[in-house]
Amino acid sequence: MQNYPDSDTVITHTRHWLERVVIGLNLCPFARKPFEAGKVRFVASTANSPELLLAELQQELAFLRTADASAVETTLLIHPQVLGDFLDYNDFLDVVDALLEDDDYEGEIQVASFHPDYQFAGTSVDDAENYSNRSPYPTLHLLREASVDHAIDNYPNPEKIPERNIHALEEAGADHMRELLAGCLQNKA
Repeated sequence: MQNYPDSDTVITHTRHWLERVVIGLNLCPFARKPFEAGKVRFVASTANSPELLLAELQQELAFLRTADASAVETTLLIHPQVLGDFLDYNDFLDVVDALLEDDDYEGEIQVASFHPDYQFAGTSVDDAENYSNRSPYPTLHLLREASVDHAIDNYPNPEKIPERNIHALEEAGADHMRELLAGCLQNKA
């Protein structure tokens, strides 16, 4: 049986990743504002099966739907004990999409995906561009679509963000990105 860090440590590692990688490298130009305002909810799941994770996801979707956006804009549901295999995780995203549709969250909340072994279709496992979606632990990012739309409407050329990220990550190199991500796991709660 694998030992997993406690919830506080999982959240600390993820916070460091958000600060150093996502915000630090400006991979998501919309992340800094809600993070600095304290509007990012970090939830460390204890689920050890996809079924339990799905139940937690349902709870977090319901929470985000009813939470005041001025207090909680987005949620990171971090789940280190389940879906560690990227292909299983990727398959689970179809279940997430079905849940969003079945529970009428489409157009209201979307889910972005992050995983330590994230790999975009058509890339090699070692390609630096995969680090735009690599995180310390498997993570589901719940976003209010109204917040996403507002951010995109107020950002010049948002369609160029993926291209800019690929260029920046390739310039940094996979070795540097691997070290940066590993460094996020060095901090204790």
